Amino acid sequence: MATLTLDISGMTCDRCAVKAQNALNELPGVSAQVSFNDRAAAIDMDTDVPIDHLFDALANKGFRARLLQRDGRAVSDKSSDGSHVVIIGTGSGAFAAAIKAVEGGATVTLVERADIIGGTCVNVGCVPSKIMIRSAQLAQHQRHNAFDGLADSEPVIDRRALLAQQSARVDELRQAKYESILEGNDAIELVRGTASFKDSSTLVVTRPDGSEQILRADKFLIATGSSPAVPPVPGLQDVPYWTSTEALFAESIPEHLIVIGSSIVAVEIAQAYRRLGSQVTMLARTRLLSQEDPALGEGLTAAFEREDIRVLPGTSASRVDYENQIFIVTIDGEMISGDALLVASGRPPNTADLNLAAAGVETINGGAIVVDDHMRTSAANVYAAGDCTTQPQFVYVAAAAGTRAAINMTGGDAALDLSAMPAVIFTDPQVATVGLSEADASEAGINVDSRTLGLENVPRALANFETDGFVKLVADADTNRLIGAQILAPEAGEMIQAAVLAIHNNMTVQELADQLFPYLTMVEGLKLCAQTFFKDVKQLSCCAG
Repeated sequence: MATLTLDISGMTCDRCAVKAQNALNELPGVSAQVSFNDRAAAIDMDTDVPIDHLFDALANKGFRARLLQRDGRAVSDKSSDGSHVVIIGTGSGAFAAAIKAVEGGATVTLVERADIIGGTCVNVGCVPSKIMIRSAQLAQHQRHNAFDGLADSEPVIDRRALLAQQSARVDELRQAKYESILEGNDAIELVRGTASFKDSSTLVVTRPDGSEQILRADKFLIATGSSPAVPPVPGLQDVPYWTSTEALFAESIPEHLIVIGSSIVAVEIAQAYRRLGSQVTMLARTRLLSQEDPALGEGLTAAFEREDIRVLPGTSASRVDYENQIFIVTIDGEMISGDALLVASGRPPNTADLNLAAAGVETINGGAIVVDDHMRTSAANVYAAGDCTTQPQFVYVAAAAGTRAAINMTGGDAALDLSAMPAVIFTDPQVATVGLSEADASEAGINVDSRTLGLENVPRALANFETDGFVKLVADADTNRLIGAQILAPEAGEMIQAAVLAIHNNMTVQELADQLFPYLTMVEGLKLCAQTFFKDVKQLSCCAG
């Protein structure tokens, strides 16, 4: 049973109130009391009655209504359409959607099966990984630096102290960005349990105690994220391997870490552990960063090898064993042993338990929900956002998708444009990309022109004595318009947004080359690379325009 309070406009006398009350009470499952003096209706109704039916019944009698309270909770002060939105998940996409949906006048119910809220990014992903990566980078700077007058020294690493600081910051951000929002917004309710669709308008939530709660809503948003994949390697299921979660929160540094995987999570954690003192061996099924421009993977592999990270390309584990606290990974007849094993070979969507077929929601590629640019699924009233969908698996994409989904669920019209989506891999040097690679553009039938500028041509890189890496720009040869950028550089993540804005605003490489860039900065490398489309930058003076 749901309890609502509606504000009703258009009543001019007690007879109007009776007329409105009768209209509401004619609806099956609805019991209403309407007060002319309060200009309000107090309603008890079955939870499966759509709120829209209340508004329609009153509109048919010449009245307008808006929702003031639902189950004792106040709704946003803004004009409300009275809709109820159920969001499955409590990560970045889910919370962005919840906040925006409330702004649009809806009440929101969040459903979460985990013990804590906040999803992957703040708890076991972006935040703790970047803290760990930064501490490892500082340790490496103590161990090796490029300046002749600064003595190197072996860092003293207290892993437990580092972990305590990391965990404290994670807790702080979860409280500030998630728990406090939930506590301070009466229009958002949290339900604990595992969600499963009964049909496209009904959700069954199995609570931790085994009981069930039925949730019906006008719109649903699926924002359940993803989880680490476990490849079908014989023996792997029987050994205590790490996923990224265990790796980020391990209390000790292994002597030898074996990594199965070669993409973002694998390379970031592998380098961090090497810099914190582990020997590291990486098993790459093809090569590092196989989905990116080959030059990026080649450059990163070279950087890893300089740090004595062993990279084995074209390698797959055929078996994993665990004896006397030692992992033994068999590859092509060779056996590699280590005291920790990280499995980082992708993140499939968390959709298996949702019974999406009952809701008519289409999935592909192991459960990824198919969405359009408005986050609509194949079910009319079901939306989806973030890692559980066919969208790129980045937290800022999930948050942007959640916001736009909420706008669309509350009557608006918002699309998500991913044509200028930046991506950053936080290795050292960093890898950053936006738009199309040269290969992608060629496959799309675009007449491509590209230039690559080594960092030895960037004055700031020379001043830093850090010249390993490059800037590559990809242009449409017919229009000279910039359509892609790939950067391998120590500060690539800080450089890429300038290329994002250039692509978003349809700039040509000439227009990019003509912009003023501050000297000495790494981002000036974009200007210099753009200039190489027209001239030899080695013949320019410093900071030449």
